[in-house]
Amino acid sequence: MNENIYDVIIVGGGPAGLTAGLYSSRAGLNSLLIEKGLFGGQITYAERVENFPGFHQGISGMELGERMQEQATKYGLKTMLAEVTGLEIHNDAKTVKTTDGDFTGKAIILAGGAKRINLSVPGENKLTGKGVSYCAVCDGAFFRDKEVAVVGGGDTAVTEALHLVHFASRVTVIHRRNQLRASRVLQEKAFAESRINFLWDTVVQSIEGTDNVKSIKVSNVKTKASSVLQTDGVFVSIGSKPDTDYLKHILPLDESGHIVTNEKMETPVAGILAAGDIRHNSARQAITAAGDGATAAIYAQKYLTESAG
Repeated sequence: MNENIYDVIIVGGGPAGLTAGLYSSRAGLNSLLIEKGLFGGQITYAERVENFPGFHQGISGMELGERMQEQATKYGLKTMLAEVTGLEIHNDAKTVKTTDGDFTGKAIILAGGAKRINLSVPGENKLTGKGVSYCAVCDGAFFRDKEVAVVGGGDTAVTEALHLVHFASRVTVIHRRNQLRASRVLQEKAFAESRINFLWDTVVQSIEGTDNVKSIKVSNVKTKASSVLQTDGVFVSIGSKPDTDYLKHILPLDESGHIVTNEKMETPVAGILAAGDIRHNSARQAITAAGDGATAAIYAQKYLTESAG
């Protein structure tokens, strides 16, 4: 048997991919998982995860990712570090092209996630997990009775701000334009909330602090005037980009590049499924990504059984 041919190939080693790998390998399928960075995906950047079932005292994102990988590989899942550069379909066979060679799978589960769009300002990387966050649902509870800022003006940013008012004493939404891009319903809710303030026509220049966020330096895009905003946390919500450039002519994608699936995680191409943040309308939570991965693996196995006759 060709060592480069597998029953299931999983692209992406975050919670969705690792859970898919766990279910596939436990089902006795010859499975390969390809990850280009850290096993665990975006969750590895979280200093503390307190909303993943089974860890009532919390767990570091890095350790959670390591535990997921250890559990998945226990049942025979093969893993490799490489970047996926293409996908070719030849009848029932699908060839995944990578920087470390080509691999053929009968079923493919795409779980490459989505890369958050950073502000790319001084202090952001250093203070990520120390006051800089990209997920209010994940980290909002850490900012009870504190002042926080949300950067962005779309649906996600306003939703984050509305979630944060349940914890923070004050939420300042910083937007580079003079009006929000969020839906009218969300705007009305935000404007009606007394603890949400708005800084219009403003961009973040730097995030300040040594061990934790203390303040941010901002600038007005029209007047060019700079000022300092004292804050305990910065929630960056200016969007994310799914890793789907190589799929544009193969699968239907939504306007932001996410893969469109049904409730079984199936795409319109038989034998190709998608799970986690890469998928359209994902909740972008580790636990829902894991659920997507389990569902994708179950229906990938069903596809293999049916296609084998």
